[in-house]
Amino acid sequence: MKNKIFKWMALSTIAVLIMACNPKKEETTTDAASVNKEQIKEEIQALENSFADALNAGKPDNVNYYAEDAESYEQNKPPLIGKAAIDAKIAEDVKKNDGTKVTFITKEVFPSGDGNMVVEIGSYKVSDSSNDAKYTGNFIAYFEKREGKYVCVRDMGASDQPKEEKK
Repeated sequence: MKNKIFKWMALSTIAVLIMACNPKKEETTTDAASVNKEQIKEEIQALENSFADALNAGKPDNVNYYAEDAESYEQNKPPLIGKAAIDAKIAEDVKKNDGTKVTFITKEVFPSGDGNMVVEIGSYKVSDSSNDAKYTGNFIAYFEKREGKYVCVRDMGASDQPKEEKK
């Protein structure tokens, strides 16, 4: 009886060692190295340029940037939920435009392994007619590729300017 138990223990130990020494099968996942990060950065910058062009031309209806379920977060304000709310705020801002011009710069992009999701880190500058900066800031945007095009699903911006104190 002791011999049978000993044989089973020895056999089990050998089986465990053999299984542990087998090389791990490579998983078939897509890694970030397989996406063209520079091409994605160019696509996102083109979206930013189109957004700025529409704002600068005073044509908020030409903004094709946000997804229907987008959310936008501004500094010291409640979030805007949905494309309709965001578009309304953009239209309001365009009406108040006093001849300023906005530019958006894509600094970095962080795509998912398949390139269908991208986080962008960027900056913005609002300039007067002489191209002097009135104010600047930074933003983070999250994009998803839907129907073959990137759309912004979430964004958050913050001005570099200190908050004005009420007198």
